Amino acid sequence: MTFLSASLREGTTKQSLSFILFIAFSFQSFAQVQRQRPVTLMGSRFDITIVATDSLKAEKHIDEVIAEMSRIEELISDWKVNSQISEVNRNAGVKPVKVDREVFELTQRSLYFSELSEGAFDIGYAAMDKIWKFDGSMVKMPTSEEIKRSVAKVGYQNIILDSLNSTIFLKLSGMKIGFGATGKGYAADKGRDLMEAKGVKAGIVNASGDMTTWGKSVRGKAWNVGVTNPFDEEKYLAVISLNRDAVTTSGSYEKYVEFDGKRYAHIINPVTGYPATGLISVTVVGPSAETANGLSTSIMVLGSTKGLELLLKFPAYSCVMVTDDGEVVKSANFKGKLKRKLK
Repeated sequence: MTFLSASLREGTTKQSLSFILFIAFSFQSFAQVQRQRPVTLMGSRFDITIVATDSLKAEKHIDEVIAEMSRIEELISDWKVNSQISEVNRNAGVKPVKVDREVFELTQRSLYFSELSEGAFDIGYAAMDKIWKFDGSMVKMPTSEEIKRSVAKVGYQNIILDSLNSTIFLKLSGMKIGFGATGKGYAADKGRDLMEAKGVKAGIVNASGDMTTWGKSVRGKAWNVGVTNPFDEEKYLAVISLNRDAVTTSGSYEKYVEFDGKRYAHIINPVTGYPATGLISVTVVGPSAETANGLSTSIMVLGSTKGLELLLKFPAYSCVMVTDDGEVVKSANFKGKLKRKLK
């Protein structure tokens, strides 16, 4: 048996995450083959793995997954000028914009999450001023007034949905919405749904760390995912066995700045405008990558205590967290195999 170790990097709106994915390749077993292909979508690397009866079918199914996720990107990307979300943002403070029901319902679910998390998760984050820099260029802390102004246009309460007409209206001029926190997870979910509808028995859709799985590997075993140790990216914190599951990680251990000995990570609290503190990594496991992603982002902002309280509202989901000082905190229903030491 050979193993592939893949480090998965995410884009700018959510912390780069690293899973170590162990995929067993054996192209003769059970008259099946397993094919994997990387592709750039939504500004990030995606990896699609398909188990099929022959290579041509596997490659065809990978093409279908890519086409589905490209379709979603054209609908919800806030940096593609012709997307429906870009049209919504251009009309902020002007008029409601009619969108496809799929886009409307994705926005509706995001607002539900915003309410449950008391704004820790907010798709209105896209209007946040980029006053925090994590590229080495920051030399001093922003002022409290600058931080306050940076989130003046952020606020899910000012996103108005009309279900009857399927419209989205942003009340304030300058508001923007974006799906950087859940869009990739949604795409991964939809890719898996498409493959299952076509009768594909097993595979992985890894949307830059927002991962969905179904079925078993070509060797008939569960997919095993190693969650990276945030203090040593060459090692892992836990190993999780997945069948029809999803897993996402939000983390702050790669992008941060330090002032006066205090660490400020790149995941920003959309309510206060200050970087979230207390947690360095949150991994969530459950049925949907979209929901898992929303939970991991929310918990990073809320902290471990309030985060676990939020998770109780989603009994099908579990999590493991790492605090800034290296403590490992897990939900009671987390079934992954944890390593004993992080450092």
